[in-house]
Amino acid sequence: MSEQIDWDDAYANIPYIPDGESYPQRWAEAAAEFRAGARAELDLPYGDHPRQRFDLFYPEGEARGLAVFIHGGYWLKFDKSLWSHLAAGPLARGWAVAMPSYRLAPEVRIADITQDARDALVAIAEHAAGPIALTGHSAGGHLTARMVCPDVELPETVAARLARALPISPVTDLRPLLNTAMNDDFRMDEAAAAAESPALCPAPRNVPVKVWVGGAERPVFLDQARWLAEAWPGTDLHIAPGLNHFTVIEGLTEPDSLLTRDLLDGL
Repeated sequence: MSEQIDWDDAYANIPYIPDGESYPQRWAEAAAEFRAGARAELDLPYGDHPRQRFDLFYPEGEARGLAVFIHGGYWLKFDKSLWSHLAAGPLARGWAVAMPSYRLAPEVRIADITQDARDALVAIAEHAAGPIALTGHSAGGHLTARMVCPDVELPETVAARLARALPISPVTDLRPLLNTAMNDDFRMDEAAAAAESPALCPAPRNVPVKVWVGGAERPVFLDQARWLAEAWPGTDLHIAPGLNHFTVIEGLTEPDSLLTRDLLDGL
């Protein structure tokens, strides 16, 4: 008899990361310190809900383009205020950086969160010119990938500016989450999970995609990253040696890290 999978444990990150419980507070402190010295417009609206807001950070001089980072948290928690310091790398390379919040489950469904990401992207694009480099982590990696799926309707003026998508540790097939306790909040059935799965969507927009995942991540996240790379022809996959689900994003704080270079080089 095959071993039964504990899906809640399979998708749990904190218990398998050294001092994992400390990361949210550390992120919040680093982000607040960064915002205190940044050139920024904070809490710009893209909708009526209190969470439909984004922060926009400006580089010195005219921006070379616009980088957008969508945060994670299993569509259940966190907001833009924990991640401001991740703008440091692209800013140092002359890019404006936007970070949106979005509504969370169980208040809304994941399809509604996808719509929030779409609406945020459209509003953000009005505030900065140039090519758009889109990235996001975990649930934000899912939303990053969803933005290049053809069923997400973007104005042509925005779609034409999408120059790269870099999902980091994304959840790309949501069907396994039907087996987790989190689905009590997501309220997905098989059809809803499939509809929101980038790895199951038709051929994406003509946007170069590169998937990042940490080599020390939980096996299901390595699977999720591979599934997207295999589903979308021409998609590159980078497995970052030794990095876990939390440390994999740290490269965005540095202008010359491999992660920041993969997001922006050549644009």
